[in-house]
Amino acid sequence: MKDTARPAAAQPTAVAAAPVLTSAVPNTGPPAGNNNVVLNGSGFTGATAVKFGTTAAVGYVVNSASQITAVAPAGTGTVAITVSTPGGTSNSVTYTYTAQPVLVSVSPSQGPAAGGTAVTLTGSGFTGATSVKFGATAATSYTVNSATQITAVAPAGTGAVPVTVTTPGGTSNSVFYFYLNAPVLLSVSPTQGPSAGGTAVTLTGTDLSGATAVAFGATPATSYTVNSPTQITAVAPAGTGTVAVTVTTPGGTSNSVSYSYVGSPVLTLLAPSQGPTGAGYGVTLSGTGLTTTTAVHFGATAASFTVLSDTAVATLAPAGAPGSVSVNVTTSGGTSNSLTYTRVAAPEI
Repeated sequence: MKDTARPAAAQPTAVAAAPVLTSAVPNTGPPAGNNNVVLNGSGFTGATAVKFGTTAAVGYVVNSASQITAVAPAGTGTVAITVSTPGGTSNSVTYTYTAQPVLVSVSPSQGPAAGGTAVTLTGSGFTGATSVKFGATAATSYTVNSATQITAVAPAGTGAVPVTVTTPGGTSNSVFYFYLNAPVLLSVSPTQGPSAGGTAVTLTGTDLSGATAVAFGATPATSYTVNSPTQITAVAPAGTGTVAVTVTTPGGTSNSVSYSYVGSPVLTLLAPSQGPTGAGYGVTLSGTGLTTTTAVHFGATAASFTVLSDTAVATLAPAGAPGSVSVNVTTSGGTSNSLTYTRVAAPEI
C-alpha cells in the first residue's frame, strides 16, 4: 500500500495588539488647532490614523512605539483622541479646545520705566495662563486670580508697549501700557522760607505732569498745582533746617533739591533809638537771624538798609512826624518783633 504524506499543519498568524494611549501633552489647545500634541502610550508602530474626535490630525509623526507627535486640527469643546494601527484602535484620552483669552483693560495703564508696578489685567479666558508679556518682555511675575483677572508686575521698559496674555487657548489681543520717565527737579524758588511754612515755592524741572505728591523732606506740601510739565507751584509746610524737596509722578520719584527753613528774625536793640524828623539819620538794628533781610520798616514806611551780619543791619530812618514809631525787619524767616524809635522835633528858636 502506498504511503500518502500528510500535509503540513498551518501555522497561526500573529495578530498585532491594539495600541494603548496613556496621555496627551498638552491636553488643551486653541480652537484654531495647529499646535503640537505629544501622545504617550504603547503599540504605536505602523500607526495609520490619529484622530481628535471624528477629525483627523493635521499631521503626525511616529517617534517610537511609545510616542507620537500629532498636530491638532481645529475644533471646539472636549474631544476623544485615538490612535489606529493594524492592531486596532486605541482607547481614548480627552483633549479640550480652550477659548482664546481676551484682554479688556490694564490698570494702571502707566508706570515708571524702572518697572515694578503691580498691574491688574481684566478680561476673560485667563485660566491656565502660561505667559504675560509687556511688549516682548515677560512680566516680572504674575498671578492668575480668576478666569477674568490677572495681577502682573511690570518689567522695566520704555515708551508704549502692548500687553498680552497667553494660555493654552492662544494669545490674547493687546492693550497698551505706557512707561513714563521719572521726573527731574532742576530748581526751587525761593530756596528758603519761614519755619512756620506757608511760602509759595516754584519747582522747575521736567516730566512733572501727573504729579501725585510733592514732599518737603518727609512732610507733604500743604498744597501744590501742576502748572505745566516743567513747573509746579507748591506751598511749603512747616519745618526746620534744610530738607530735600521731591516730586512723585506715575513715572517715579524725582531727584531732590534743597529748601531751607529760616527762623524768624529777632530785634534786640536800636542804636540810637531816637533821632530827628528828617530823613537820612543812621540807625543800627541789632538782633539775630538778620542775614536774609528783605525789608526794614519804620511804621508803614520802608527804609533803605545794608545787612552787616546775621546780627546787625544798618538803616537810614525815613522822615516822619515827631513821636514814636515801630521798627521791624522782614527776612526769609518772617517778620521780627518791633522796637520803638522816637522822632524828636528840632527846638524852636
